[in-house]
Amino acid sequence: MKITGYRSLVTTHDWGRPVGDVNGLIASGVTEVPILLLTTDEGLTGIGLGDHSEIDRVFGAVDGQDPRAVSALYDRMIDFVFKSGHAGKTFGTIGAIDTALWDLKAKINGEPLWKTLGGRDRFVPGYASGLCFGLDDEGLVSLYSAFAGCGFSSAKLKGGLDLDHDIRRLKLVRDLLKRNTPRPAMMFDANEAWNRKQAIRNIAEIEAEIDLTWIEEPVRRWDAEGLAAVSQAVRAAVATGENLTGLEQYTPLLCAGAVDIVQAGSVWGITHFNRTATVAYAHNLPISPVGYCANPLAHAATAIPNLLTIEVQDLHFPVGLRVDQEFADGGIVLGDAPGLGFEVDETLTRAPDVTEKWSAHAGPHIRPARAGLRLVPEADGASQIKAATAAGSHA
Repeated sequence: MKITGYRSLVTTHDWGRPVGDVNGLIASGVTEVPILLLTTDEGLTGIGLGDHSEIDRVFGAVDGQDPRAVSALYDRMIDFVFKSGHAGKTFGTIGAIDTALWDLKAKINGEPLWKTLGGRDRFVPGYASGLCFGLDDEGLVSLYSAFAGCGFSSAKLKGGLDLDHDIRRLKLVRDLLKRNTPRPAMMFDANEAWNRKQAIRNIAEIEAEIDLTWIEEPVRRWDAEGLAAVSQAVRAAVATGENLTGLEQYTPLLCAGAVDIVQAGSVWGITHFNRTATVAYAHNLPISPVGYCANPLAHAATAIPNLLTIEVQDLHFPVGLRVDQEFADGGIVLGDAPGLGFEVDETLTRAPDVTEKWSAHAGPHIRPARAGLRLVPEADGASQIKAATAAGSHA
């Protein structure tokens, strides 16, 4: 079997609510979902999800190759962009191709990917994480009540501008989840909004009210010294890694003792996740992949020894994408359909007619000018939170 070409589709995911974090918000709750279809000379098609806008730079590495050689082809793609570098959108493109290759490999085997990867149990423990910065309290309760109804007993909230606001919301969600466990696990994601000392002070104040399981990206993702200082000063674990593109970016954090829970981004692909998990395991650290549409890393998560939990961002799937998985007992239950269990109905997929995109030049993921430099974050945060929730209520 040989890879013969590719096609690109774009569909939408309707979250039914505003989504975003301290850096920005998509008030409409409708986002674009790029789909990569990798074709072969024997009629099988591999499916990968995520931005693959650099495909013309990378596809030559796999064109005409046997898709079963997934790990070798991953390194071949990295080698193809050796001089210009593999970070950013290039790494995302490599991840989308890599995911499609793994999908093909499992389809060739006639089994779900979790079995091809060596998984024994189709269940993957998860935590609820609704990208919830733009929700008012009523919307927050409604969202996490739905997660609680699927058995989730742990959750992560977005924040970082107004501690009183954040603590109140953490308590709201914690109390909701007590229907499933007397001691819910609560996580908090500041999305790099703080400086070192600010992070330590803010986390201490949160921990005075909430038993915090982990704090995610409290300072800049590459600040090994700062992350280590935070980890040593607070009770909560420090989680980071979703924005790191390649094992070489984890090395200084691991050497500095700057990360307690290793994370990996779903859009960076399955091979990257597997290798990151192995490195984390060698350092006696757990790993937790961040979420993405249809949870492709759940398959890989079944086969590693140090999985902690996987982020589940929504209980629905993109338009035109049928997914063989369910949400129950606080996690993901994978099915038996070959490969990733994805089936694309091209009659339903369509290019999104939305002005708000994850990749838009105006945001929502542009770091605010005063991030990490606010002396009084509450004063600045109140207006931003009010604007975000107002936009969300009209979405």
